[in-house]
Amino acid sequence: MAHPTYTARVIVVRKTKLGESDLILSLLTEDGSQLRAVAKGARKPKSSFASRLELFSVADVLCAKGRSLDVVSEARLVEGNAALRGDIERTSAAAPIAELVERTTQSGLECPNLFAMTQTALRTMCDSDAAGAPSIAAGHLLKAFAMTGVRPVLSECAACGNPVTPLPDGSLAFSPREGGVICSHCRVHTEAGYIDAQTAEWSNFLLRSTFSDIAGARMGVREAFSVLDLCQRWCLEHVGCRLRSLSFMFTSGLYESK
Repeated sequence: MAHPTYTARVIVVRKTKLGESDLILSLLTEDGSQLRAVAKGARKPKSSFASRLELFSVADVLCAKGRSLDVVSEARLVEGNAALRGDIERTSAAAPIAELVERTTQSGLECPNLFAMTQTALRTMCDSDAAGAPSIAAGHLLKAFAMTGVRPVLSECAACGNPVTPLPDGSLAFSPREGGVICSHCRVHTEAGYIDAQTAEWSNFLLRSTFSDIAGARMGVREAFSVLDLCQRWCLEHVGCRLRSLSFMFTSGLYESK
């Protein structure tokens, strides 16, 4: 008896080896849910899947329903995004995008606009200078948090809504648990760390800007890393994990000369 089949446009966000030649794929679908499927023989040298289901690529797939995991029967490449795999700086910046998507999406749980936003971020990172890749990654992570319902509050106190004034050293109290920056009065009653006021300003810019605007803003690597550090702290509180790919970015030294 033939298994039911269906088609889907997907972004490959994770690949896991299975057996001698198969792959388990974690895929972001157009409705923002996650699809996990097996691509049989995908690791064989002559497999047609090898170049069509690479990490960060966009593809149209034909899948057959399976008992535990569905099976990819056919795949057609839509956008290869090869630059994200051929350049270590772009690869390291695209990896947190894929990792966060893989960790925050679920089968059957739709997240409207996440697919389009992720596709645009990856495409822009491909077409832009590699030095701007960290700022595009930071913009995607912040926007993804917002789309999944945990947007950080960075313009007023997350606890009481009152205006927030930077401290004399230019820092702001910041509490992921409370939901963002907090005023001096609320700081007394909660556990908080600190971020630069400039980091909050850049984060707000990234949240409200298109990826083409982010790429054109020429945001410095130091500023982008400050926002990415905020994202790491935010992810630990609201997703329950650190993004390993972000930790690699911070310690790799890839951007020290930028």
